[in-house]
Amino acid sequence: MIHSFVHEALPMRVRFGAKSLSALPDELDQIGLGRVLVLCSPGQEDTAELVANALGDRCVGVLADAVMHVPAEVAERASARAAEVGADGCVTVGGGSAIGLGKAIALQHGLPVVAVPTTYSGSEMTPVWGLTTDGRKETGRDARVLPRSVVYDPELTVSLPVSMSVTSGFNAIAHAVEALYAPDATPIISLMAQEGVRALTSALPGIVADAADSAARAEALYGSWLCGACLGATTMSLHHKLCHALGGTLNLPHAQTHTVVLPHALAFNEPATPDAVAALTRVLPGEGGPAQRLWHLAGELNAPRSLAELGMRESDIARIADEVTSRSYGNPRTITHDAVSGLLRAAWAGEQPSTEPGSV
Repeated sequence: MIHSFVHEALPMRVRFGAKSLSALPDELDQIGLGRVLVLCSPGQEDTAELVANALGDRCVGVLADAVMHVPAEVAERASARAAEVGADGCVTVGGGSAIGLGKAIALQHGLPVVAVPTTYSGSEMTPVWGLTTDGRKETGRDARVLPRSVVYDPELTVSLPVSMSVTSGFNAIAHAVEALYAPDATPIISLMAQEGVRALTSALPGIVADAADSAARAEALYGSWLCGACLGATTMSLHHKLCHALGGTLNLPHAQTHTVVLPHALAFNEPATPDAVAALTRVLPGEGGPAQRLWHLAGELNAPRSLAELGMRESDIARIADEVTSRSYGNPRTITHDAVSGLLRAAWAGEQPSTEPGSV
């Protein structure tokens, strides 16, 4: 049965395919940009220089200051640099850190963003911004930060290390999982979510087997596009709140944190989300419930499965549970402090996910 819904497509242009980077100047023409600041993370300068070379005189600088969780002071410096060089837009090169920095500049100055993703984070598909101040990560939605154009060139993802490819892929899968049980989900979004999860879970084993597998790289980037679009169209729930608290408060690595937390957050919500469970069961490999399948897949791909190995201390559990339950937000199952504490304890210890975290 199809229930009533409202679907609003986000205004965005996508160019996808091998060697799409060569067409980046055409994307700037579509928007009317003539002076752009290229943003990347430290260590991504080589790829950023490829982008700068493709842009020629339109590039007015490369800023390699992007870091996880977009610290407010970094965003302020980047915004000042954009104003200093007279940029009329930004081109972000990399994953969520670079895209997040571009969004911070867009939020302050209204400069259009063109994204060139080299990971599977999906941030380029959303109007969601995040800034971390004094260990607390604040997020919001604003149409000004949504990239105007996204150039997906699978060739730019081949250099992404296999371990990061896997965790970045799980980060994207998390977007689709929560979209399936979001209060504002639509039939279109649910189809995209299923296809995104299928594409990524099919592609990641191929990337682990051969990092240069061009077909697997293209499939993964396609899946991340769909999963990111799901995040951009729906409301985030418990999983993303947990990851934002863990990242903003403890500075845990973003993609790895998503990878560890996802099976546990999904297991918590499975009893209240039969339609999402059915959809994920159709596309996830393995046996058991979707949460169990994701947990086992992470192990098969040598991904982290405990928050302890990411640097979280057991004594941090209560602190994060306090943060996650301090504000109300939508989730298909009622959230309690005990339940969140139990979920976090299982994720910290690397236990198999349970559908009843916090119940003992």
